[in-house]
Amino acid sequence: MDDLPAEFARIARHFRPLSGPGSLDLTDDAAVLAIPPNRELAIAADAMVAGVHFLPDDPPDLIARKLLRTNLSDIAAMGAEPFGYLLTVSVPAATPDAWFAAFAAGLAADQAEFGVHLLGGDTTSTPGPITLSLTILGTVLPGAAIRRSGASAGDGIWVSGTIGDGALGLLAARGELADPTGFLTDRYRLPQPRLQLGRRLAGIATTGMDVSDGLVQDLGHICRASGVAAEIDAAAVPLSAPARAAGMLERCLTGGDDYELLLAIAPAREAALLREAAASGIPVTRIGRFLRGAPRVTVRAADGTEMPLPRGGWSHFAQ
Repeated sequence: MDDLPAEFARIARHFRPLSGPGSLDLTDDAAVLAIPPNRELAIAADAMVAGVHFLPDDPPDLIARKLLRTNLSDIAAMGAEPFGYLLTVSVPAATPDAWFAAFAAGLAADQAEFGVHLLGGDTTSTPGPITLSLTILGTVLPGAAIRRSGASAGDGIWVSGTIGDGALGLLAARGELADPTGFLTDRYRLPQPRLQLGRRLAGIATTGMDVSDGLVQDLGHICRASGVAAEIDAAAVPLSAPARAAGMLERCLTGGDDYELLLAIAPAREAALLREAAASGIPVTRIGRFLRGAPRVTVRAADGTEMPLPRGGWSHFAQ
């Protein structure tokens, strides 16, 4: 390995052990994949930039795991099964080898947990902040992918888990919010992709996506894609005990980084959803309804009045 250029030696040392079937041992220009019969390919990609999507001093293993898990969350929302990913890592030239070792160790831990492997990618240097990009690949039965455009008036709005922990966790990681148990910080740094539930939702959910940019904003995406309006009961939105204690409901509704599933469920399929949620061990909660009307999200307070929200959620291009 000593006679290899530094980039290729690093790939061989840290990333080749993560490779699996189709990767050609990371020695060629592309992977070669055999798609199982009677399956369609589901592909998603997300990027993370230091100082924007994670804190510059976050542990490298947790950065890697968050990168992989946010992409796995997209696959879960479509009801697909993940199997591999492509990775691009751009770091300053002075980044020590120990950073790569810890980063690869984080990927290895989650590969073992979620049954995926590295297919290929690229490593480059950059004068700017660390920039990471991951493309996840999965498969789904033909025509079974859960899309954003299937919600109908009368469908219930459901979410998995609890909402707002990620946004509050960012405040905690910055030292702006007390987090004595570390629960909120952990939820920000280490999302939980709901694959166990997502793979059970074919034929049950009419629409699905994950909550990454904020509950209200992401629900707005579904409304626009489906041509419906939506109404949320704020008091019904599930909050963890630390989030409830923080008393920051507006941030919980509009903050990002939850990576919970946001679903449209017809009333006739609610019992099936509850059965599959119980079987997966992931709680689900009905928080509102889809209505006829122009695409718009209304949040109702406990007394039925509309809650004004100064912003809908996270934007990558906000000034």
